[in-house]
Amino acid sequence: MARNRAGSAFAIAAFATGILIWFINPPSLSGAGGLLSLIIGTTAFVYVVAWLTVLLMGRDAMPEEDFERIVRRSEELARQPRLAREATEFELIVADAIDRLPPDFQTLLADTPVIVSQRGAESRAYGHYFGDTVAGRRYEHRIVIYQDTLVRDFGWNPELLAQQVERTLRHEVAHHLGWNEPGVRGLGL
Repeated sequence: MARNRAGSAFAIAAFATGILIWFINPPSLSGAGGLLSLIIGTTAFVYVVAWLTVLLMGRDAMPEEDFERIVRRSEELARQPRLAREATEFELIVADAIDRLPPDFQTLLADTPVIVSQRGAESRAYGHYFGDTVAGRRYEHRIVIYQDTLVRDFGWNPELLAQQVERTLRHEVAHHLGWNEPGVRGLGL
């Protein structure tokens, strides 16, 4: 990992130095040499910007097939509540948290699946909201509650775990309603 970081630092420094030299002493754009310099410089710039974009995006996103599997299970439970008898203890805690929400919020969640996932450690979170705000209908809405991190941090006390699951659910519902992170934290969630 240290070698990769050193290589990344070297590549960034070399790129920045090259761009700086190119701007301080721009090549003459007359003739084939100037055109070649422009093409090489532009290609290097596009390559480094794309590389930095991928680097900043990270690699901890949930694979699409895992996400779809979780969504199918959640939607199956929503369509056929009798399958809730097969639900895990944690899924029942989440269901109880949904039941404790005010009726308007429960109505809001009728079109927003609440999904239980085991990938919270990768995301370093207790929950995530994916989608637009309530007003925007451009993307599908999903609330993900991460069982692994919640149980890790609060599983030693069942009552505290249930409280934190409810708090996390309310936090993600607030994002669904359009609150940004500082706004949600300002609500005490």
